[in-house]
Amino acid sequence: MRRRDFIKLFGTSALSLSASPSIATQLLSSDHSNWTSYRITYQVTLPAHGKSAHLWLPLPDSNDSDTIFQFTQGSNWYGNTTKASFSTLGKDPFPIFKAEWHGKEQSDRRHVTVNCIVKTVHHAIDPTLYPENKNQALPNSIRNYINPTQLKPTNGIVRETAHAIIKEKNASTPLEQARAIYDWIINNTQYDENARGRGQGNVTYMLENNELSGKCVDLNSLLVALLKAADIPARNQYGIRINDSDLHESIGKYGDISQSQHCRAEFFLAGRGWIPVNPSDVLQVLKLGGLTLDDAKIIQLREKFFGAWEMNWLAFNHAEDIAISPNSSSKFPFFMYPHAEIDGNSLDNLDPENFSYKIISAELVGTGIKF
Repeated sequence: MRRRDFIKLFGTSALSLSASPSIATQLLSSDHSNWTSYRITYQVTLPAHGKSAHLWLPLPDSNDSDTIFQFTQGSNWYGNTTKASFSTLGKDPFPIFKAEWHGKEQSDRRHVTVNCIVKTVHHAIDPTLYPENKNQALPNSIRNYINPTQLKPTNGIVRETAHAIIKEKNASTPLEQARAIYDWIINNTQYDENARGRGQGNVTYMLENNELSGKCVDLNSLLVALLKAADIPARNQYGIRINDSDLHESIGKYGDISQSQHCRAEFFLAGRGWIPVNPSDVLQVLKLGGLTLDDAKIIQLREKFFGAWEMNWLAFNHAEDIAISPNSSSKFPFFMYPHAEIDGNSLDNLDPENFSYKIISAELVGTGIKF
């Protein structure tokens, strides 16, 4: 393991500490030695031109009772903003930081730094413990995750593809159907390291043009859309890599994580809950490792990532079709990157150097510095 400089934790007086009762109960019954603490830091500097500027940052999520794999211990910020606050966004509210700068063109560039403390723990759920009752009803709160979204329709070629996969594998239960679709993704799609950002997730375009390649947003969105079309609740979880991987060097990142945004997927089984899956990382190791589907490493990862996430990653939210700004006439298909506007014109959030922003991860141990 390479040497790292672990950043000293701020005094607790600088942080707003909070934990929901469900998370607190979980922590009391957990092995604390398995939890890993991180500080995630955004450093944002916006140009001085223009009369106004607005900034939105996605933050680590712990408000969802389903987010049992991570929780936040607080956040703080400092900068020269006119107005700033920690807030929420979306139909199922998720945490964000937003800031504004107003007035004439400034001689000093606009800047703000945001720090978040988050803990993560290994997340694995054995799907084989699923009670195979075809007639078990889904909770009302879950049925929304069968509905289509802007880039994930559930009719036409998407439904046809899902049904063809299920028929070929003669899959009858939701678990068998989910596994058939998961395996189809790994067997028939490819990781494309040249795709910009983390991909777009335009499922219909991928299927209609037989362009079954991309990065995590593309590959996991295709999985989620096919699951929804099979009437299996599913969703992407949008987040960012925060540490090296113990499984393969290509699926981890530590330190400067400005371009390490990463999404994962999960599906819901009645009586079992949300099942984590991660076919895109299998495909990334396959491509960047120069391996084949029958390689022992890929066989191992295929099995491991049907029911588990390696928690060198954290989740921001699972929201889609989001209106970031109240004045916006369009919706974002997902919110995983910083977003900024100067006089109403958006900056390119896939170009952190010229945006400009930097995101840094640091593993924390107590209140000291680890080397």
